[in-house]
Amino acid sequence: MSAGPSLVQMAVVLSVYVVVVIAVGALAARRSARSPEEYFLAGRGLGTFVLFMALFGTNATSFVLVAIPGLAYHEGVGVFGLNAAIVALGTPLTFVVIGVPAWRMGRRLGALTPAELFRKRFDSRAVGIVLFAFFTLYTLPYMVIAVKGAAVTLESITQGAVPTWAGGLGVIVVALVYTSLGGMRATAWTNVLQGSLFLLFMVLVFFLVPRSMGGLGETMRALEEQRPELLRIVPEGKYAPRAWASWGLVISLTVIAFPHMLVRLLAARSQNALKSIVRLYPVALVALWLPAVLLGVWGALEFPGLVGKESDSIYSLMIARHLPSWLGALGFLAVVAAVMSTLDAQLLTLGSMLVRDVVDPFRRGDASQGDVRSARVFTLALAGLVYFLSRVWGQSLFDIASVAFSGYTTLTPMLFLSLWWRRFNAEGAIASILLGNVTLWLGEKGIFETHGFLPVFPALVVAVVSGVVVSLLSRPCEAEITERAMGR
Repeated sequence: MSAGPSLVQMAVVLSVYVVVVIAVGALAARRSARSPEEYFLAGRGLGTFVLFMALFGTNATSFVLVAIPGLAYHEGVGVFGLNAAIVALGTPLTFVVIGVPAWRMGRRLGALTPAELFRKRFDSRAVGIVLFAFFTLYTLPYMVIAVKGAAVTLESITQGAVPTWAGGLGVIVVALVYTSLGGMRATAWTNVLQGSLFLLFMVLVFFLVPRSMGGLGETMRALEEQRPELLRIVPEGKYAPRAWASWGLVISLTVIAFPHMLVRLLAARSQNALKSIVRLYPVALVALWLPAVLLGVWGALEFPGLVGKESDSIYSLMIARHLPSWLGALGFLAVVAAVMSTLDAQLLTLGSMLVRDVVDPFRRGDASQGDVRSARVFTLALAGLVYFLSRVWGQSLFDIASVAFSGYTTLTPMLFLSLWWRRFNAEGAIASILLGNVTLWLGEKGIFETHGFLPVFPALVVAVVSGVVVSLLSRPCEAEITERAMGR
């Protein structure tokens, strides 16, 4: 057994990591300052490998490394089927159905952000502003997850030597520095390093932790004897058929609606690069999620009695007990890397949308001249807001994520209809977003009966129906606008 990594070991690996990612940001800055397209989309030049790692790294935050072990600690192996198995199939499908046509439309229109893409699709400022508002509303809690996950892990693994306020602040500052320097190119290049780091570490966890506990077979037998409920799936609560189906929709559809994921798809070099990542994504997701779930289940044997969000620390507790100290330091770094690989993309994307979709449409003259500078100022303010929220938001990481994921899911019908239905118009897009979200919030408050489904299910139905009905009852977009966006 290990006592966990020493402060010296953690300081060394963290210092090396910080130097590397800032150096990457400085390197990327040489090319990213040339134009807004270079800064926000890396010149639309991400090839298959970098694109895959950028998407995978951005998608895998502390929700997977910290929140999922914490949830599995209480609920067992069913967490894998509730999340990972569905994500591995559903998410790549949305990359093809929504990501590829969004990439084509983005090229036609010269759009640099998700909100700008749909603003230009309908030639409507209102669509851009409404989308920006809801993207921001649901991205903020997701960013809070990242910061809280890193802060909790650092405090636990150092046994309180680094308090949560310092750990969270450090993560935000470093991500802010290299993102501001190099834009999309910096975040994509660092994601290659970050994604490789936490994926490799979780594969090592799968083999090394059970070996330290006496072997995988012995560990699973002990679970069967002492905590058999963790190896069973009872069809009630989250696992009741209607609730399970509802959450399956959320976890499948939510990722494509993350603005920080969608904007990376816009940065692809080609359609072939986009289609190639679909084959790689399921394998990588399973390799990441399976160890994360099992770590939480094994942790229930080693650290019984954790209550509520206390289980968010099970990742660091298990690493400290069962891995060599130098590998434990790498485990902490894996969480930091996962956090930054998402946080950097979110800071950049929200900053770019504020400039391109809220400020630029009201500027006179060449609006692009101050885009990069304005985005850097906004990301600084945004980072401060996220840090504040991470200090006052008291829910568990999984509960925070559920709020964000359900909200993103209600935006998916608008994305799909905009890309595939020529008769869909700006009024329909706004109605879909607003009425879908109102339904979600009313359902969450228990205002109406959902009959066993999660509130997001009726919200999805309302988002689809309202978008279609309002589009049919209102004037279509001008043919020239539709043809410019979708082709003849």
